[in-house]
Amino acid sequence: MDSITKEQKIEMLKLIIKIRRFEERTIQLYQTARIWGYLHPYIGEEAVAVGACAVINKTDYIISTHRGHGHSISKGADLNRMMAELLGKATGYCKGRGGSMHIADTELGMLGANGIVGGGIPISVGAGFSCKMEGKGRVTICFFSDGASNNGVFHESLNMAAIFKLPVIYVCENNMYAISMSCTESVSCENIADRAVSYGIPGSIVDGSNPIDVFEAVQKAVKRAREGNGPTLIEAKTYRFGGHHPNDPAEYRDKKEADYYKKEKDPVINFKKKLIDEKILSENDIEMIEKGIMREVEDCLKFAEESPEPQLDKFLEEVKSI
Repeated sequence: MDSITKEQKIEMLKLIIKIRRFEERTIQLYQTARIWGYLHPYIGEEAVAVGACAVINKTDYIISTHRGHGHSISKGADLNRMMAELLGKATGYCKGRGGSMHIADTELGMLGANGIVGGGIPISVGAGFSCKMEGKGRVTICFFSDGASNNGVFHESLNMAAIFKLPVIYVCENNMYAISMSCTESVSCENIADRAVSYGIPGSIVDGSNPIDVFEAVQKAVKRAREGNGPTLIEAKTYRFGGHHPNDPAEYRDKKEADYYKKEKDPVINFKKKLIDEKILSENDIEMIEKGIMREVEDCLKFAEESPEPQLDKFLEEVKSI
């Protein structure tokens, strides 16, 4: 396996910070009624998307979830178009019609977020078949949640992917709660990764707050997939710092539990410290990175605010009559 370079670590940190600051800004906009509909922040889980997407190429595919901003940013999505979509503007990824849960960019290999829990899992089978039939070594990473792992499509899709040895890496972001349902009460086995044995494929568990751990597990799975040996199931143990959405106070969680994860498992704080300890970056370097990212976030908001509203007479322009 290739070791992670200093440059890759710096890029990982930049992306982790970018996701965090983007999400913090969207929460503010949501709470002041400038973003409508649903919003599902990725705060606390940033290291999973960043570590996984750092392994793959632009030509590879990812499939996202309803909590998909971090996946999009990690794959290289345009912040301007993302923010414009959240604000319902015509310059957004879906021209302002899809909102937070429907960001997609096929040119980047980002096959879309999905408002249906587990809705992206069966799409991974089709994407995996495409990768295999094309024969160019492409792979697909499918992100999903602990709650989605209890859906029938999870079992059907992994079974089919295993039978046909499809180049798909299934990354379960186990943030411990499906809305308010603890995974300890909804999953019959101790670890979701244990289910891999049912399909005769490798299963592994990683620390989802550490992008290096995620990177190394996904790197191994991607190598296996590119060599034609089929799928892998990776369970990233992570934590959703906030509620299911900004209006959810998450009173169903123990305060000590939430405090522990925010204090001990914060991907932003811990990875900053790691790069300082390794003398890759100084505190001043990180401060400059933070300032640059904040400017980028404010610039994308300015772009969105100045973008035009969708025109009513163009709402059906992508709908073709029979």
